[in-house]
This record gives sequence, C-alpha cells and structure tokens, in this order.
Amino acid sequence: MHDDASAYPCHPIAFVRSPYAQRIDAPHQATVVQGTASGDAAEALVEFVPGFPAAAFHDLAGFERIWLVFVFHRSEGWKAEVRPPRGGGKRSVLATRSPHRPNPIGLSAVELIAVDAHALRVRAVDLLDGTPILDIKPYVPYADAFAQSRAGWIDQIDAAQGRHSAPGPRRPRKGAGG
Repeated sequence: MHDDASAYPCHPIAFVRSPYAQRIDAPHQATVVQGTASGDAAEALVEFVPGFPAAAFHDLAGFERIWLVFVFHRSEGWKAEVRPPRGGGKRSVLATRSPHRPNPIGLSAVELIAVDAHALRVRAVDLLDGTPILDIKPYVPYADAFAQSRAGWIDQIDAAQGRHSAPGPRRPRKGAGG
C-alpha cells in the first residue's frame, strides 16, 4: 500500500460551463432530464485551462460521446451508506453513483457536439457550472457498452418501478430554507 498522497498528483485540465448552478437544478443522471427546467438534455462547454494544448484533444472530433472524469467539487464528505434517489433504503456508497464518495471523483458519458479551439461543446450533462475536469477519454462502444450486464439492486428497482425510472432533480420543500 502506498501512503504518499503526493504520488498521485491531479489537477484540472478544464472546467465545465453548464446551465446548472445548484445541485437541485441538475439531473441525477445525464440521460434523465425529466424534472429539469427545460426537460431537455442540457448543452455545456468544457473549457480547457489556459495553455492546455489543442493537440491533446483535437482528435476527439468524430467521436459521438466522451467520458468526463471530474471532481464533485461541492461534495461535503461521505458516509459508507447513502439513500439513492430511486428509493429502496440505504445502499453501500460504492454501489451507487452518489456524489458523496471516499474520493469525490465522478464519471459521466456525454455527447460531443463539437471540438473548438479551446473547448469542447457537449450535450446531456449532469455537471454543475464550474465542475473541474481531471481527464477526458473517448467513449468506445465495443469496449464501453455492456447492455446485458446485471446491475444488482438497480435491477430490482427497475423491475418494481420500470426501467430508467430515476427521478428528476429534487425541488426544495416549502419552508425548508429555500
């Protein structure tokens, strides 16, 4: 086991400019947009930090989707068990997509619309404005899609509530400080 945290240096290569300013505005998953203000898949910009070379990303042109590896920059700690938005009681945090994780790292597959000089235009994001991007990888269907894979407790929820029944963003309760 390696205990030297400095052995794993990470820094943002880009930041997201999205229409979602607050967590309650963003969908729980990028493809589940019911309940959002527009009801449509949001467009966003992935703006590279100054000096980041275009040679590092220009060959993404032609890919339909990309993976964004990001930091849940507003996460405030974590717990071993969480309550997923689809219900069903508490679940192990590592068996969920909760933003409150031991390391606040997220992964989101988004649609790539265009590769610009200093940014990527994307659609179907679930990331907040200002989200730091640590890395970007191309989505490769033969390697990344396993449609027949089992999904543990999520399969049970799908059987009871219907496939893709994830709720839209939660709205603050009246009188709950918002």
